[in-house]
Amino acid sequence: MSERSDQTDGGTGKAEMLDKPAIDLISAIRQKNGQLAAREQKVANYVSVNLESISSMTIAQLAQACAVSTPTVIRFCRSLGCDGFRDFKLRLAQNLAVSLQYLDPGTTTSPVNSETAVDHILGALYATANVMRQQIDPGILDAAKEQLIQTRQLLLAGIGGGSAMVAHEAANRFFRLGIPSIAVNDSYMLQMRAATLETQDTLLLVSNSGEAREILSAAEIASGYGAKVICITKPNTSLANLADIAIVANLPEDPDIHKPTASRYAHLILIDALALAVAQTLSDRTNENLRRIRASLTAYHGRTGPQPLGD
Repeated sequence: MSERSDQTDGGTGKAEMLDKPAIDLISAIRQKNGQLAAREQKVANYVSVNLESISSMTIAQLAQACAVSTPTVIRFCRSLGCDGFRDFKLRLAQNLAVSLQYLDPGTTTSPVNSETAVDHILGALYATANVMRQQIDPGILDAAKEQLIQTRQLLLAGIGGGSAMVAHEAANRFFRLGIPSIAVNDSYMLQMRAATLETQDTLLLVSNSGEAREILSAAEIASGYGAKVICITKPNTSLANLADIAIVANLPEDPDIHKPTASRYAHLILIDALALAVAQTLSDRTNENLRRIRASLTAYHGRTGPQPLGD
């Protein structure tokens, strides 16, 4: 790419940027502090304290603000792994979109002690669960229940910590009810497993964003082979539009960046509600399965008192 194209704000577009590895420019600038040429360091110093204003500047304006030439600005951008100034601006804007809440100390709340930390978590849980309860369509839950009670096998998946945990817990719930269930969170394994599903099978996907590429691909593959897709996600997402049965709720996230997301609790509530409905509908079969599980565990560890199955 020529310097002329950069000086006129040409260069990499958004579509091209998506095909390239993500660069954490904020970290890159910090890591290269003191390692850049003197004039490039002047640009780095200015950018570091004016992160939010760079997106509205031209290359000439940035060069003038730093008292350097436009080729120096281009060299600075390339030192950070960008094609040029426009590529740098696009990546920085993307970086800032997810980083500002962590860079601004005002976004965090006052420290809490161990005693009140439990109250903070419970408060977020109650609030999120109440929001979820008001949005869930009982008819959709009934449709999901009907699909689950007739499925031959159930494949569950979530990508990322919270969604993967919910998917694994769902598999833990449904296999006890006599439904062959397996959860995966490896993206390659998910695609392969989805390709083995047939018309009698169900794919249950958990995704907070509803836009994870691996999840969407698995939904398309499973649907292509005639399997039914159930999802738990936000409304009006790509996943909600792909699924046969979409259980959706728009759950707010707490502004405190140190507080774990409460949406996973709401998703677990939905899984437990489905498991309860399925268990009661298939009570003859599930009662026998649960009895066998309890008997096998008692023989294993010798305890006969009330306790969670599989604890």
